[in-house]
Amino acid sequence: MKIAIATDKGGLDDSVFPIFGRCTTFTIVEVEGEEIKDTQVVPNQFMDARGGAGIQTSQLLAGRGVDVVIAGNFGPNAFDVLKQAGVKVIQAQGKVEEVVMNFLKGELKPVDSSTVPLHGGMGRGAQRGMGGRGMGRRGGMKWR
Repeated sequence: MKIAIATDKGGLDDSVFPIFGRCTTFTIVEVEGEEIKDTQVVPNQFMDARGGAGIQTSQLLAGRGVDVVIAGNFGPNAFDVLKQAGVKVIQAQGKVEEVVMNFLKGELKPVDSSTVPLHGGMGRGAQRGMGGRGMGRRGGMKWR
């Protein structure tokens, strides 16, 4: 079984990233039974996409034959693509290795819907406290 975990730097010691489509890397773990056999860190080439990062990322992972995806949150578009591809979606937080082992023990169950509203992950700055990348108005500006 292949499990893809949204991460920042990648690896078993990294933490689960809070936003699926905007993570920097995916740690892909291959398991047999309850044992980790192999680990690979894959860059998320769509993390800075202006739009559709979750959809493109979902398609990338489905194309790599991933069976399960773990992240802090999933938007509705990403969730729908993963579900249609037959990929299980797990919402979790914590260290990668610990979360994978908890999943393998049956302690984490797949979610049955997205975990954030539509456009909940717009821009990488949002999860780091820097605000989104929206085109909204700034304080003193007036629109005519």
